[in-house]
Amino acid sequence: MAEQQAESSKEQLGVLICGHGSRNRLAVEEFAQMVEALRPRLAPMPVEHGYLEFARPILRDGLESLRQQGVTRVLAIPAMLFAAGHAKNDIPSVLNTYTAETGLPIDYGRELGVDRLMVSAAGARVQECLNEAEQDVPLAETLLVVVGRGSSDPDANSNVAKVTRLLVEGFGFGWGETVYSGVTFPLVEPGLRHAVKLGFKRVVVVPYFLFSGVLVSRIRQHTALVEADHPEVEFLSAGYLGDHTLVVDTFKERVEEVLRGDTAMNCSLCKYRAQVLGFEQDVGRAQESHHHHVEGLAESCTLCELECTGACQPDGVPIAHDHSHGSDHSHDHHHPPYPHAEHPLGPVTLKRASDAPKD
Repeated sequence: MAEQQAESSKEQLGVLICGHGSRNRLAVEEFAQMVEALRPRLAPMPVEHGYLEFARPILRDGLESLRQQGVTRVLAIPAMLFAAGHAKNDIPSVLNTYTAETGLPIDYGRELGVDRLMVSAAGARVQECLNEAEQDVPLAETLLVVVGRGSSDPDANSNVAKVTRLLVEGFGFGWGETVYSGVTFPLVEPGLRHAVKLGFKRVVVVPYFLFSGVLVSRIRQHTALVEADHPEVEFLSAGYLGDHTLVVDTFKERVEEVLRGDTAMNCSLCKYRAQVLGFEQDVGRAQESHHHHVEGLAESCTLCELECTGACQPDGVPIAHDHSHGSDHSHDHHHPPYPHAEHPLGPVTLKRASDAPKD
């Protein structure tokens, strides 16, 4: 036993925060700032970060940096709000490949998920928004609309809806709706147009996103379209989560979970492991990354000064960028087809916009 303890004491732990990456310079800066805020909370363990695509350092760079610092075991945490394809497939594929090549052990942690701290962080953004409102409207006469990223994984989408309900009951809003910025339904604009029919005096739109980017800009733009058609309704836009102290606390908890060996994910509703209604064809699908062709791309989008305005995706329809790698912001990774892609309140609306005649 004493020999085992002595051997264990030689183990040098390090943490890798695994992000998606973005061409949006502000989003990349915000991610790096969050990691900086996390470092002192995990000291003396070294903390590095990396991205799947569109930014540097890539995940491999972060792992190499930890190895050069003498780390003999890595605790990798996916910087994802919910576990969908990126957390379940893309990041593990990169980490598994690195371990196979180098022998460096990597323990993979859990996504941020539906968590009391994350819900409280979102609640803080909602409260900030309400505090800045010019009119005094009772909460019972206010509709809360939470906007999620949107995924082809129904487990991740359902988690956004749970966050919505927790916020609605926590504040006592009159009603709550969940919409999404892409992939699934309802999308922001058609979802809001349905929601205003409920007759509430005020609508609070909350982007449940970690950082800035084209999707957050798209949410604001589509909200403005609905607001212009309904002057009788007051629309308020809350801020995204950012590096709120409770978000940083959640990352710290995820690291502690790995150390305790408590990192179980929800497999009962995972479409890759269970017969989830409507997604039966995805069970057992190969675990592989779809990001190799853009991994390490560090060319930022230059259509905006710093914060993304959505200029590259008017009405949610991507404009191709003339990059030598031949990819654009839509970055199609040949994912399996989403079974509800033709839903009238979902992705099909983007196709209609792209097919519309241009003036």
